[in-house]
Amino acid sequence: QSITCWRKKFLETFFSNVLHGVLDVSSDWRLNDRHFSPLLHSSPHVSQLTLCNMLQGAVELTAEHNHKVLENLAGSLRILKFQHLLSCDQSVRRSLVLLLHRLIHHGSVSQVSMYSWPVPDTVLLVLILTMSAGFWRSGNALTYHGRPCGLCREEDKGQSQESAQEGAERGCNAEQEGSSGENQKRHPKEADAGMNSILSGPISPSLRNPACEETSSEVPCGHSGIQGGSSPHSSSEQLSCHPIPRKTRRRMKPAVGRKRRCLRRSRGHYADPEDLYDFVFTVAREDNSGLLDKTRTTEGENTENWTSSSPGSPCTGHAGCKKRAGPAGILSPKAAHRFRSVSTLELFSIPLTGETCRTLSNLLSSWVSLENLVLSYNGLNANISCILSGLRALSRHPECRFRALRVSDMFSHMPCMELVRCILGALPQLHTLSVSFDLKNQLEGSRPEANPSCSEAEIPESCLEVLEIRFPREPLHTAFLLPVLKASKSLQQLSLDSATLPCPQELGLLLEVLKECTPNLKKLSFHDVNLAEHQKEVLLLLQDPGLQEITFSFCRLFESSTAEFLSEIINTVKRNSSLRSLKLPGNRLG
Repeated sequence: QSITCWRKKFLETFFSNVLHGVLDVSSDWRLNDRHFSPLLHSSPHVSQLTLCNMLQGAVELTAEHNHKVLENLAGSLRILKFQHLLSCDQSVRRSLVLLLHRLIHHGSVSQVSMYSWPVPDTVLLVLILTMSAGFWRSGNALTYHGRPCGLCREEDKGQSQESAQEGAERGCNAEQEGSSGENQKRHPKEADAGMNSILSGPISPSLRNPACEETSSEVPCGHSGIQGGSSPHSSSEQLSCHPIPRKTRRRMKPAVGRKRRCLRRSRGHYADPEDLYDFVFTVAREDNSGLLDKTRTTEGENTENWTSSSPGSPCTGHAGCKKRAGPAGILSPKAAHRFRSVSTLELFSIPLTGETCRTLSNLLSSWVSLENLVLSYNGLNANISCILSGLRALSRHPECRFRALRVSDMFSHMPCMELVRCILGALPQLHTLSVSFDLKNQLEGSRPEANPSCSEAEIPESCLEVLEIRFPREPLHTAFLLPVLKASKSLQQLSLDSATLPCPQELGLLLEVLKECTPNLKKLSFHDVNLAEHQKEVLLLLQDPGLQEITFSFCRLFESSTAEFLSEIINTVKRNSSLRSLKLPGNRLG
């Protein structure tokens, strides 16, 4: 993420270094000042956070003395990353569950990314995926020092009040429209029993948030509730179905305002106002003087916001919470409750087994808030079909927001164009599709034959705007690309990488197809495609009045050409006023 404000970038780095022990708190007397908490001071400025190794950061953030730090992160954090994770014990997993519940289900995190996990812990991986998708249930796993989540309780209070009001209205209507005296004289206990049956079952999406009433619908796999992938604190994004209580927001906003005013006042008190070291510590002393003592005296009140209940009692916030027992582990979505979920999921260099892919597919099938999915070097092979099955089910959901899919791996399980056709056939609403493979399958004999359901079925008209294909040194057959281009009338950007041209006429045929089928194409890129013998076609491309950006990178354009060809390129570009950018890196210009 690009951070333009240097102060914000510094404070975010400062927070991470303190949390992970890179910056030794005991090394400076100002860090040990009881009136100053480094994590508390910098937490409102943290928009992305990386947790790694044994998840020590998760344990520290969920400690009782960092309760206010976690509250600040729930409002500021947008991107949560996991890197180089290792297996951990049950207590650490409990801390992680609490952290994810607060930052995702009741917070503002919209993106979860995981990097470099060569031997993933299945329990831990599925836990992160499940909670990122908005599935979990409370109980001991979501208690904060013996008390269950108070935010769930506050939501339950609002739901109970709305349910009671609806029940009363239904009772009045039944009395007025009842056809028998028995219905008109219904006993109050029966009404209470009916209300209890409503509250004990799955909670209707319309009871969660008035903003969700118009968009509520049945979720696959038998779950109720609608996910909100956007931040509850951002006015430009759609409100989550599980917003942070108003009381908490009112308490957080003035605190941030006071900090900003302190930043402005502090500039005139010191000789060098731009000194980073003094900027952090002097401002923090002004802002937090006495704050920690005040926090200690009101800690019970603050904790009550999301943990209020008698110790050991089950969470009454959601249906299914009372049934939860035992350590945090793999959870069946059918037995879980739906909370707020993220809109972007990225998995880099994490091997996914068949069982994990089936679990992910099940989660994807109803992950309606998901907009972007990145699967990079996960060793999917044939399991890509399982993932597509879940995405196909998701695409049928009326509230589906899925728009971008990026798949890359070392070996391709099927020809690239066949995979592209399968994806577009299953997900016609995609706006961005990127498929990238380094090599063909290790065993050519194990590579499946063309799937008739993908290669012969007609592709429905799609919303595709960006298509990127990196071939594992496969021949580029325009006949296979033609159906894709015909179905993508909205295509604006096309990138072809590492393809081979089976015959000299193939590129000319491709240009004709592009001109006929993609009238909105603005950007065209060729990378590592041998165009040394296709000078005529290159000049035709440069004359296209519709293209605005053209890239020929490492295409050997000038490998066997003469000086006249370079002059022709220059003159052609001068005559094409619509062409804004021409990039020619790595073409042996000499």
